[in-house]
Formats: sequence, structure tokens, C-alpha cells
Amino acid sequence: MDYLIAIHKDPDSDYGVTVPDLPGCFSAGSTIHEALLMAREAIELYLDVLMDEGRDIPLPEEIDAHRDNPDYTDAIWAIVSVDVSRPTAA
Repeated sequence: MDYLIAIHKDPDSDYGVTVPDLPGCFSAGSTIHEALLMAREAIELYLDVLMDEGRDIPLPEEIDAHRDNPDYTDAIWAIVSVDVSRPTAA
């Protein structure tokens, strides 16, 4: 599944990442590459918790659903792909 992420960079800080479709899911990295890797890990952990709790996995929205949100002004947009399937127990 592909999740849209918003990347922000303030002076004298790391790259912060927010996942608009997963409330409370965020991460950071000292480079954009590291921020993307850490975002994937944060999304996977977030979704694992939802699955463990038997909750529904939110479907990703299109960028148009988030682009005008003032929280994402000046964001760099990217997409992170994650595998939402779980292996069956052997």
C-alpha cells in the first residue's frame, strides 16, 4: 500500500515526516533518504499495532485531500510503499 508523507525541514533540525492518513504517525531523519527509511518503519509499526488490535487499516487518500491543509504548507511530498499483508503462521 502506498502512503503519502509530508516532509518538513526547519533550519537547524532534522527532516520531520508526517503521515497524513495515519494520525499520530510521524518520524524524522538527518537526511531525506534516512527520513524516508524511518517513515517506512514508522508506518509499518503503526499498522502492526492496528492489526494486533484488530482495527481497520486506514486507506491512503490522494494528495488533493491534504495539499490545502495548513499543517503541510511548504511540505515536500513523497510516497512510501509498505506491505500490509502478514505471513500466515506455519
